[in-house]
Amino acid sequence: MLEVSRVSKEYPSPGGALHVLQDVSLKLDCGDAIAIMGPSGSGKSTLLYVLGALETPTSGSVTLEGQDPFRLGEKELAEFRNRRIGFLFQDHCLLPQCSVLENVLVPTLVGDRQDKVVERAHWLLEQVGLSGRLDHRPGQLSGGEKQRAALARALIRDPLLLLCDEPTGNLDRQAAEQVAALLLDIQRREKKILVVVTHSLELAAHLPRKFHLRDNHLVEDPG
Repeated sequence: MLEVSRVSKEYPSPGGALHVLQDVSLKLDCGDAIAIMGPSGSGKSTLLYVLGALETPTSGSVTLEGQDPFRLGEKELAEFRNRRIGFLFQDHCLLPQCSVLENVLVPTLVGDRQDKVVERAHWLLEQVGLSGRLDHRPGQLSGGEKQRAALARALIRDPLLLLCDEPTGNLDRQAAEQVAALLLDIQRREKKILVVVTHSLELAAHLPRKFHLRDNHLVEDPG
């Protein structure tokens, strides 16, 4: 379970504290999938970074499977993020000098049995339709293929929580539909907790629950 309890986030500014999130609470179980929407500057990405333990909340708490990552030391926190949380961003962030397979394996370079993770990497790349592209470099892939490779990388450590920031934002309509379908299919089969930040009404329509950030508060859409 992901549990967010009364989280607020503010930043100092010359005019006083800038409030970005206020009293945000949320509970998600394994297999839940939500979209978070709102205008630019509303705090969507900030909330995602707090959920991903990349930003420390000013107040409130975040726990994943009962563990508060913000109580961990630096090394333990890095390991927590690497094993428990997968990230998929608008920019695929693939390493241009590495092959598709090598890019997917990057998060596993420390601490995993390579035979097991290589087997999972091959399986994931087959699931996203890239089994014939293992040795290709990112420069040889289309935009949709790059994002599908990034999705496989996000899932390589079998994380419980999958966080996506505008995952189809740089794609044309057909590629966006393909990535969205793959994302939801794998999420359902592996029972991930999925949180997607997006401006796309088409992508949000694929998700069973939708939230909006309004005036720094998270509000679930009715129905």
